[in-house]
Formats: sequence, C-alpha cells, structure tokens
Amino acid sequence: MTFSILTDSTADLQEDWAAAHQIDLIGLTINLDGKTYETVGSDRLDSESLLEKMKQGAKPTTSQINVGEFEAYFRQQVQSNQPVLYIAFSSVLSGTYQSAMIARELVLEDFPEARIDIVDTLAAAGGEGFLVIKAAEAREAGKSLEETKQMILDLLPRLRTYFLVDDLNHLMRGGRLSKTSAIVGNIVNIKPLLWIDASGKLVPLAKVRGRKKGIKEMLKQATSDIQDPTAVVAYSNDEQSAQSLKEELLSNGEIQEVIILPLGPVISAHVGPDTLAVFVIGKDVRQ
Repeated sequence: MTFSILTDSTADLQEDWAAAHQIDLIGLTINLDGKTYETVGSDRLDSESLLEKMKQGAKPTTSQINVGEFEAYFRQQVQSNQPVLYIAFSSVLSGTYQSAMIARELVLEDFPEARIDIVDTLAAAGGEGFLVIKAAEAREAGKSLEETKQMILDLLPRLRTYFLVDDLNHLMRGGRLSKTSAIVGNIVNIKPLLWIDASGKLVPLAKVRGRKKGIKEMLKQATSDIQDPTAVVAYSNDEQSAQSLKEELLSNGEIQEVIILPLGPVISAHVGPDTLAVFVIGKDVRQ
C-alpha cells in the first residue's frame, strides 16, 4: 500500500467494506441521554437504535474528533513511513477538519518531511463516502497520493448532494439549518429539498408539498446534470424508498450503478428518521 487513506464516520461507509479496501476510519461521538457513544468499532452506536430513541423524543448531539485522536493516528502513520491522505467531513458542518489541521501541524513540527494531506470535501454522508470510494479505486489502480488527491479535488466541486428530510427541526436544533427555513418547511406538509451549495452550506433548493412530490423533485434535480455513471443513495430507516429511488435512477440512461449507503448515526442525529438523499457527480461546477 503506497499511502494510507483516512476518513471519518460521517462518510457512512460500512466497516467491513473499509477494512477490505484498507480505508482507516476515525469516529465522531454522539451524546445521547447523558451518555457518550462511539461511532466506529465494536461498541459503536447503530443508527437503528438512535433513530428509535429520536422517535421517542430523544435529542442527540454530536461531538467532533479532537486534535489528540488525529495526532495519535498521524504520528503512528509517519513513524511507519506511511504518507496519509485524509478525506474529511465538511469544515462548514463540523470542527473536525480544523482539529485534523492542527494535529497535522503538531506532527510536522517533529517530522517536517512527513506527507499528511487533508482534503476538505465540503461534503457529508454518502457524498463524502462517494469520494472515498473513488480514492480507494484510484489507489487500487496504482495512482499516487498526489494523483488521487488531485482527482478528488476535481470531483468535489461537481459533487451534488440532495437531502429530503421529514422533520427539519432536527437540523435546526443542531445548527445545520436556519430557524426560518425549518419553520417554513414544517408548515402544511411542505418538504424543502435541501442541497449543499458551493460554499458547503446546507440550504433549501426547492419547496414541494408532500413526500412523493419531494422524491420526484429530488430525482429531477439529481438527473439534470450527470457526468459519472455511478450514483449514491442514502436513507435513514426507510430502505424501501431507497430501493425505489435506486430503480428510478437506474432507469435514467446516464446512470449505470447505484450504491446504497444507509445513513450512519452522526448524520442520522442531525436529519432524523425518514430522510432520503442522493449524491451524483455532474459535468458543471455547482454554484
């Protein structure tokens, strides 16, 4: 292995897949009912348990990965003479990226020749996971760290992220969506279709009445600009809708493969139950 690839638990990649493709995972934590839960490893909190508690009124919060955790990982890799490419959760949505940057500087003070590259994806969930999958494919094809990094930097401005969220109060509570957007959305069954804009902010893209129309609008937006034949679908506790969405996407002539990635506990904590998301790579840089 020519270099290590690190990502975090917000990429929503299955741990068995990550192990098989030699992707290192580091986890944010979730605070729920007075307890702190891990999101990576054998003792991790699963999304199903979290969502069930949220349906019962629980209001989980999440905590970023701290500097010390990143520093320990980076030092271990550097001491093994292993360059690192960290594909990071959006800096707009979490302080995790900044923690990694601080840790990088601390390690480089002692090992100035070390190679630790960090990419701010301005993405989350299956979008971040999509980029990690692409990076794994590039490394397996013999690409260098620099070539892989440049490929990711080329893809990420064209990555399109669409979220259809059932209850916007979860995003508002976590500070990921404005109070005004949440209030408007929850009135008379209006379902705003959200997307991540060019600056990395999660903002309303369209407003539709009802879930079925919301899914239809999400499909319309997602298939309006397709460059890569692969798409990613994510969901929280509504696998049937995710499968239907997959079939609809595959009926589009430009999409040949759809990867389904269930939303992990960190993203689920912010979007809540009955969320659907689609991630595609378009031809044009998103505005």
